[in-house]
Amino acid sequence: MTEPFITSLDPYEWDSEGAVAYEAAVEAINGVVGAYSALIAQEREQAEPDTAQISEWRQRQAECQQVRMGIDPGDRGRVRAVRDEYGTRLRSLRELMAR
Repeated sequence: MTEPFITSLDPYEWDSEGAVAYEAAVEAINGVVGAYSALIAQEREQAEPDTAQISEWRQRQAECQQVRMGIDPGDRGRVRAVRDEYGTRLRSLRELMAR
């Protein structure tokens, strides 16, 4: 019988502060992806949608997904930088959506 996959994983130590920071960073990225989705939907509703803008926002969504997949929960400095960067970006996108 083969061993379960989970037994081959390296141990990883979490503390609650690190776990919360990582989750906050991931949620900030998810918020940005969602904001781009809302902007795309708004643009599609226009009489003449700006397809170049829609393509740019889709590309930015893909970039967000790459960042999200690449975050190392153990790299606290990177987690903090991502959380700050995407929190700021989300605020800017919300302002853009309100126009």
